[in-house]
Amino acid sequence: MVAMLSARVIAAAPTGASAQTAPAAPDKPKTLWEEHVLFAYIENSYVWNLGKTGRGGSGHGVNELRFYDFDAGYTFNIAEFSLKKDPSERYPFGYGLVVTAGIDSQKNHAIGIFRDGDDTFPFRNTETFDLEEAYASWKFPVAEGLTIKAGKFVTLLGYEVVEAPNNLNFSRSFLFSFAIPLTHVGALLTLQPTEWLSLTAGPVVGWDVAEDNNTKMSVMGQVSVTPMKDLVTNLNFITGPEQNLDDSNNRTVLDLVVTYTGIPKVTLGLNVDYGFEESEAALVASGTRRHTDATWWGLAGYAAYDRTEQLRTAVRAEYFSDPKGVRTAATAAGVGGRVSLWDVTVTASYKIWRGLLGRLEYRHDEDADSKVSKIRAPGRVPTGRSQDTVTVALSYLWVFVKSCG
Repeated sequence: MVAMLSARVIAAAPTGASAQTAPAAPDKPKTLWEEHVLFAYIENSYVWNLGKTGRGGSGHGVNELRFYDFDAGYTFNIAEFSLKKDPSERYPFGYGLVVTAGIDSQKNHAIGIFRDGDDTFPFRNTETFDLEEAYASWKFPVAEGLTIKAGKFVTLLGYEVVEAPNNLNFSRSFLFSFAIPLTHVGALLTLQPTEWLSLTAGPVVGWDVAEDNNTKMSVMGQVSVTPMKDLVTNLNFITGPEQNLDDSNNRTVLDLVVTYTGIPKVTLGLNVDYGFEESEAALVASGTRRHTDATWWGLAGYAAYDRTEQLRTAVRAEYFSDPKGVRTAATAAGVGGRVSLWDVTVTASYKIWRGLLGRLEYRHDEDADSKVSKIRAPGRVPTGRSQDTVTVALSYLWVFVKSCG
């Protein structure tokens, strides 16, 4: 809900005769405090899985292949506080701090920050709070702007983000869950040669890690182009070694994100990912594959329509292919098993009162190649190819942007 998070500034106009004769006051430069953006929200959800997904006879319900909505039933998802300031001409320094608490925080940890290297999904034994971002930045007066940013920050890749209210749907796509990283520790240099072109690149420790497991860093970057008003195209990439004590086998992802908002009340989006990894560690360890290089790819399309100022409806359709099961290895298909997933998600979002946002969502998942859902005991045996869920989510948001003029 990007539109919902945009601050509305209403200036009081003078009345009477003075309104017709008084000259317009010149814009005053913002103070340091006025350049800050404070954002906070809390989120709860309840998920019904329309099939039975109890594991191991425990009756613990889960939604296979899901990320933040992995647990069936009620979840206190997250409470987040964010304080950010972008560099400006008057104050060229910037910074950001984002802290979270809740079950979702367990999924976001970088190794070395509230998470050990042997922690695996769904991370139920890790801390339920996280330092999502902590960075500093500086802008130099070169071309339209040259900015350096260093610290811990969210990835450049992907259409969807960690904060659910900023997404068109509540549940995250397979691309968000399996194709790309979430956060990085490192530094990025961004050059904006013109108003319509921005170039970003820099070294990062790797995928969701603060303590590197080898001696070579990865490189992440972005080419952002705005060829016309309301159309933004980002080509993102990350490449580098991610395997333990190995500097030679690279993991690479190319990520395309396109957003168009030129039609009144309509938002359109497209996300395409292609990833590959040389001598993927799990395939090598299995000893069952002669060819141990791994690939994965997927695409997702988004469309949303603002029916009223309060009501928005959105749909997402996506396909994700994991030919050797390396990205979805936590499922019953396991490493080496082909997984081809698709889903259709329909979400209705309603602004109930001020910052109170309610969502109702239906989602259908299906695997064309193997049975990966409705896990049964004993031995976590999958019994179905499809999964349907209904979610009710409630969020409350606070946004504070002070502007002058």
